[in-house]
Amino acid sequence: MMTPTARCPALFIAAPASGQGKTTVTAGLARLLRNQGKVVRVFKTGPDYLDPQILAQASGEPVDQLDLWMAGEAYCRQRFYDAACEADLILVEGAMGLFDGEPSSADLAALFNIPMAIVMDVKGMAQTAAALVSGLVGFRDDIYIAGLIANACGSQRHRELIEGALPPTIPLLAAMPRDPALSLPERHLGLVQAAEIREDLEARFEAGAKALEAAGLLDALAALSPVTFTAPQEQLAAAKPLLNGHTIGVARDAAFSFVYQANLDLLEQMGATLRFFSPLTDSHLPECDALWLPGGYPELHAETLADNGAMRSAIEAFYRADKPILAECGGLLYCLETLTDYDDITHTMLGLLPGQGAMRGRRGCQGMQTAELPEGPVRGHAHHRSMAEGTPEPIGHGRRQRHPAPGEAIYRQKRLTATYLHLFFPNNPDAVARLFLSSSAPAEQQFESEEFIHATQ
Repeated sequence: MMTPTARCPALFIAAPASGQGKTTVTAGLARLLRNQGKVVRVFKTGPDYLDPQILAQASGEPVDQLDLWMAGEAYCRQRFYDAACEADLILVEGAMGLFDGEPSSADLAALFNIPMAIVMDVKGMAQTAAALVSGLVGFRDDIYIAGLIANACGSQRHRELIEGALPPTIPLLAAMPRDPALSLPERHLGLVQAAEIREDLEARFEAGAKALEAAGLLDALAALSPVTFTAPQEQLAAAKPLLNGHTIGVARDAAFSFVYQANLDLLEQMGATLRFFSPLTDSHLPECDALWLPGGYPELHAETLADNGAMRSAIEAFYRADKPILAECGGLLYCLETLTDYDDITHTMLGLLPGQGAMRGRRGCQGMQTAELPEGPVRGHAHHRSMAEGTPEPIGHGRRQRHPAPGEAIYRQKRLTATYLHLFFPNNPDAVARLFLSSSAPAEQQFESEEFIHATQ
């Protein structure tokens, strides 16, 4: 039987480092094509929550995160194939520098033969930009770099100096002007959440779209040859209905928004009903069998969380009833006794888990890890700028991707599982189902502990 294929133009937006303007360019290009009536599917490389929110608003389509280690090749292959079947263009925004990390953005582009455009902030340089991109082009022979997008270009003469220094094999695809109206607002974990500045982002998307159109990027896109995307040789296993009849309450508001759409999709595919609620503004929980408190920015809303005594009491009662709760990163901080914010003000939190949380400036912890849970291993990542002290003995730690030192602690009190790790549910659906199933689950929903589904294998 022939493996299904689909052809679609695609472009991988990469850079020599973070902070070069990848998201600005990707969002502006997605909006430009959307304004022309095109269907654009955008992907984000790596475990990122903030950029996908912005890219989804710019493109008007869902944005999936793709990571070869966390999600696996088959998962990435399926997502690309599905997108190629419906899109006029696929855009992929890279992470950090194009060769950074294992796997890197370049690894993903090479595996799927997607041409790369290098975005570079050229402020303070001219011909040197050509030297840098030439070095990137020659670093590996299994990737194709279609050209340079010069960001923060100061003038037409600045553009000419850069373009004149580029070798004939590396075209200047576009030069974005140095304009504060094009850049995207940032804070300590990255870009500001899209929902907080929606109208402001709309203006920036439109300005970016106009700048890219004026720079002639559409002509470069028209010259791209379609990429052939092949479906996985073995179709990804359908999710088992392990959560049929179960309702999961999911915290979702400005304080808790770091959620993979793939996680929500999987829970529903396993039969769960999702009920969203706001720890900031709601006074009671939805009727549910389990809770998920994901990551986000509780430190920015700690006073409001502390003042919402009705919600705190509702979650405490849920915990005392011995019902399952998964708390990740910001959700972990919410479950502690107190949280000290960046202004050194201490706020009362849920107190489900002994300990005190505190923000610690710009230095943080990040990295890919496998959560070694009693229910089974689940891959994920950590990224935070806080610390938790006075916590109980953990039941285990994350296993780092490439380092022998113990990773993030994993705590368990009653049916509460709390950790700094953000879990990628499709990596092990069985283990995730176990986390959310109550001990009184019907017999037909119990399953052998050693029988794991690894969608990435």
